[in-house]
Amino acid sequence: MVKTLRPSPDELRLARMLKALGNPVRFQIVTYLAEHPTCITRDIVAATPLAQSTVSQHLKVLQDAGLIQGEIEGPATCYCLDPTGLRWLDEHFQAWAGRQVACCPPSERAIRTGGKG
Repeated sequence: MVKTLRPSPDELRLARMLKALGNPVRFQIVTYLAEHPTCITRDIVAATPLAQSTVSQHLKVLQDAGLIQGEIEGPATCYCLDPTGLRWLDEHFQAWAGRQVACCPPSERAIRTGGKG
């Protein structure tokens, strides 16, 4: 019998966020937005070695993942971090950290790693 993985909506959302952040360019964009709370696409393009169209694709992935938000201001779009999405992500990390279960007793760890840890 084949087992099927049925992730919950929260697990799917978390995976989408982490996948978006797993790309170095998107991670750089999020870091840039953390340091520059509101900026337009051209500012973000200037901070990367990429073409505007490529940056726009990355911004869309980040926005779809709920990590950033954009607001149209005249002919440009102003981007910033999405505080709701980031709080949600933080709550999930805090939940994991709060579980604080010992991985393995030191003696078992040494056996599993061949005495290397």
